[in-house]
Amino acid sequence: MSDAIAAARAEGRTLLTEVESKQLLQAAGIPVTEARLATTAKQAATVAAEIGFPIVMKILSPDIAHKSDVGGVALGLANATAVRRAYSEMMAKVRAAAPGARIDGVSVQRQATPGTEVIVGATTDPQFGPVMMFGLGGVFVEVLKDVSFRIVPLEPRDARQMIREINGFPILEGVRGKPGADLAALERLILQVSRFVWERREIQELDLNPVFAYPDGAVAVDARVVLAPVAAEVEA
Repeated sequence: MSDAIAAARAEGRTLLTEVESKQLLQAAGIPVTEARLATTAKQAATVAAEIGFPIVMKILSPDIAHKSDVGGVALGLANATAVRRAYSEMMAKVRAAAPGARIDGVSVQRQATPGTEVIVGATTDPQFGPVMMFGLGGVFVEVLKDVSFRIVPLEPRDARQMIREINGFPILEGVRGKPGADLAALERLILQVSRFVWERREIQELDLNPVFAYPDGAVAVDARVVLAPVAAEVEA
């Protein structure tokens, strides 16, 4: 059992923080942006200097689902002074907007170059077990619901088909002079996540959204992992 999962179990949590989720995925070789925990403005600035600028900072709270709605996201922080200021401002905004929320600190990560946004996810169906999902990411997944599904474990042809059967596939091929996404990298990512959730049955849900797809690779910039209740894990 990983340290992140053990810590969550010890605290009676099923939802991993973004930092814990990314550490778990990174250890499995899944491409994610590095995220580190900071609990003070000074620590956030130190971590930022180690990771490299520009920085994205996000609030870490088990009680806040939509971070940006409460002022819990800061983008494009160019130096340590900006990070310290953003930390203090973020804490004030979040405490005002969500006064009862538990706050664990912030995640500090280097801001990734934007790419075509897709989502790669997995959930557990009571009848079929782990199921993979792929689609356009960011706000598109909520608005368009343009996604494809497959039952885990996947074969390479399944990953290839999942990508190509969404209505938004032409966007991934490249439109109006914009370069297309690295489809082979997306296929590898889908297969990596499929293998990961197949081997780790304690994971009930996993969302990588958004994944930035580039002409030469792909990386998940946000990650969410939900553990199965202990009883369900034992039964599996």
